[in-house]
Amino acid sequence: MFEKNRMVAWKRYLAVAMTGGLFVLSTSAAFAAPVELTLDDAVALALKNNLNITIAGVTRESTAWKINQAQTGKKWSVDYTLSGSRTKSTGANGAVDAFGHKISATLPLYTGGTVEAGIKQAEINLKVADWDVEKNKQQVKLDATTGYFDILQARNVLKVDQESVDQLAAHLKNVEAQYNVGTVAKSDVLQSEVKLANAKQLLIAQQNTYDIAISSLNNVLCLPLDTELEIKEELSYTKYDDISLEDCIKRGLANRPEVMEADLNVEYYKQGVISVKGNKKPKVSLNGTVNLADDKLPGTDNNGWSVGVTAQWSVFDSGRIDSQVKQSDADFGKAQYTAKQTRDSVALAVRQAYLNMKAAEKQIDTTKVAVEQAEEDFKIAKVRYSSGVGTNLDVMDAELSLTQAKTNYIQALYNYNTSKAKLDKAMGAAVK
Repeated sequence: MFEKNRMVAWKRYLAVAMTGGLFVLSTSAAFAAPVELTLDDAVALALKNNLNITIAGVTRESTAWKINQAQTGKKWSVDYTLSGSRTKSTGANGAVDAFGHKISATLPLYTGGTVEAGIKQAEINLKVADWDVEKNKQQVKLDATTGYFDILQARNVLKVDQESVDQLAAHLKNVEAQYNVGTVAKSDVLQSEVKLANAKQLLIAQQNTYDIAISSLNNVLCLPLDTELEIKEELSYTKYDDISLEDCIKRGLANRPEVMEADLNVEYYKQGVISVKGNKKPKVSLNGTVNLADDKLPGTDNNGWSVGVTAQWSVFDSGRIDSQVKQSDADFGKAQYTAKQTRDSVALAVRQAYLNMKAAEKQIDTTKVAVEQAEEDFKIAKVRYSSGVGTNLDVMDAELSLTQAKTNYIQALYNYNTSKAKLDKAMGAAVK
């Protein structure tokens, strides 16, 4: 009886444990549910999580503090010195103690413009950092958008390749049936088997391309690389705003962060020239000192003070400052050339993205018609073969043309959508 009760108890325990295990598995499955994404969701998630934007923001904060550092060059500086000593000389009756306090204060009155130029350079660097944050946002938005369309393209091509395998498998069954009744040769069966095997290889490769596209977007979104994504939208065509190429280039030159940064760098090096030339001018400062001294702690009985103005001027430095001025002039000239080069690069990027978008837009119409024609041709080829009029090669060629036409249509849609995203980036469209 005892053994029977113990067995019942164990069975109940195992049932509860298994139920708990199933609950845990169910909970884990819930946590592993696919992440559903629209394009806007993907962009928003990337802007929120991407570390490049975070790093740019921290760099911007660090740059802001450098303005405060530069501004201290125009403000009071105060130093305090405490000293204490005991000395004994030969023949002296005893040791002598000495305690002292010294407080020194300095206020720059005139620095030849070096401090002011340094402050302006720090302020310019902060503006550059602001544009760098915006630049990173625009790049992350482009990466997320491109990654999203990479998945759509890979998913659609995967569907086409699966359709190709299914069509070739169905055709093989038809060929085998006709071979069994003696209406076609063995070579038709072999050709169809080889064609199907090749299509399966393409399907496997495309599945890998799709998986890699998922991982790549996860990386942009800062999600675990094995996160399963469910892309809710389809690859489609939406006409871009009716805007001319010239207007697009104007927008790019007016809004692109790289252009703004290049112009700011010109001003930065211009201030550098002013700063270096200031070293050839006198430096004037107001100085004040308070001295307290005594032979007993705390050493404050005897005191004295002084106030004065100090002027310092480098009369001869063997040409060091002149060399620095020439170097600064060269850096300033380089910044100007770099700014022009940046403008040319931006104009080229806008032109390329615009023309690629227009070309893809035209390809969408032509490839869509080609798909319709290829579908009709494939149907005719299958009917002719089943009727004994056409050849097996006609069917396989028609199927290949259909697969290629569908792939071309998908590629045109992908090129159009990614070119739109690249055009927005090239024009410096603000990220909201």
